[in-house]
Amino acid sequence: MSRPLRITYPGAYYHVTSRGNEQKDVFKSRRDRGKFLEYLASATERYGAAIHAYCLMSNHYHLLLETPEGNLSQIMRHINGAYTTYFNIKRKRAGHLFQGRFKAILVEADEYAVELSRYIHLNPVRAGMAEQPGEYPWSSFQNYIGQSKVPDWLKTDFILGYFGKNKADASKKYSAFVEELIDKEYDSPLLAAIGAAVLGSTEFVESIMETHIGNREPSRDLPSLRQLTIRPTLEAIIAAVNTVIHSDKKLARQAGMYLCHRYSRELVREVSILFKVSESAITEASRTFPLKMENNKNLVEEIERVKTTLNICDL
Repeated sequence: MSRPLRITYPGAYYHVTSRGNEQKDVFKSRRDRGKFLEYLASATERYGAAIHAYCLMSNHYHLLLETPEGNLSQIMRHINGAYTTYFNIKRKRAGHLFQGRFKAILVEADEYAVELSRYIHLNPVRAGMAEQPGEYPWSSFQNYIGQSKVPDWLKTDFILGYFGKNKADASKKYSAFVEELIDKEYDSPLLAAIGAAVLGSTEFVESIMETHIGNREPSRDLPSLRQLTIRPTLEAIIAAVNTVIHSDKKLARQAGMYLCHRYSRELVREVSILFKVSESAITEASRTFPLKMENNKNLVEEIERVKTTLNICDL
C-alpha cells in the first residue's frame, strides 16, 4: 500500500481527516466528542497546534489545522493516540480505532482555507444530521457566528478576517457565505487537490515543489509525486477548446466548463465567474458532459486532442 506524501514546514496549513476502522463510529456519545475536543485543546498547549475549524461526525472528523512549529505528525499522534487510548479503556477494547494513517492535504492559506472551512462546516448538513450548520453542536460553526463562546484553543480570526475587520459583521457575512450553499449541489474543494497532497494556486504548488520536493523522483511508495505537475490555466484550457471545437460554440462552452472544473487548479467559484454562471451550473456541467461523451466518439476524440495539447494526463 502506498504511503501518503507528507509535506511539512513551520506555518503550514492542512485539511486533516481520520476515519474509523472499517467505517465504524469513533464518536458514540457526547462524552466522546467532548473528550476529543479536550485533546484538540491539549495539542495546542503541548505542541503549538492552531485549530482553525473542526467538525466531528460519527465515524470521522475534519480539522483545518496550522502547524506553527512544522510538527504535523507529532500533533496527530497526540490527538489520535490519546483519543484511541481513552476510547479503548472506556469500552474495554484493544487495537486500532482509526483506519490507517490520518489524511492531510497541504492547503494554501488564503481563499482555499476559507473555502475548506465552509466545506467542513457544511458536513453535517450534507450528511442529513442537521438542516442548518448552526444546529449542529459538534463543529466550530457556532463559534464562528457568535452562537457559542469561542474556546481559547480555537482560532477564528484568520478565516473571519477575510470577511471584514469588525468581528460582528464578519460573523454575519461568514454565516451567509456558508449557508448560501445549503440545498445546492456542491463539490468538495478537496477534489482540486493535486496528488491528494496539495491544494492551492499554481504559484503555491510551484513554490512547494521547488522548496519541499526538489529532485525527488516518483516511486511506488509515493505515487502522488507524479501528480504534482503544473496544471493548465483557465485561459489555456479555453484557448485549446476553442481551437479544437471551433465549429460549435455551445459545445465548446460545455466542454470548457467540464475541463476547467476537472483539470484546472481553480476553485469552482473562479470557474463560475469566468463563465458567468452559478457554481451549481459548473458542477452540473462537469457531471453531465461525460454522459454526452459516452455516445459521441468524435467528441471523445476532440476532448483527447484538447488534453494532449494541454499535456493533461489522467492518472
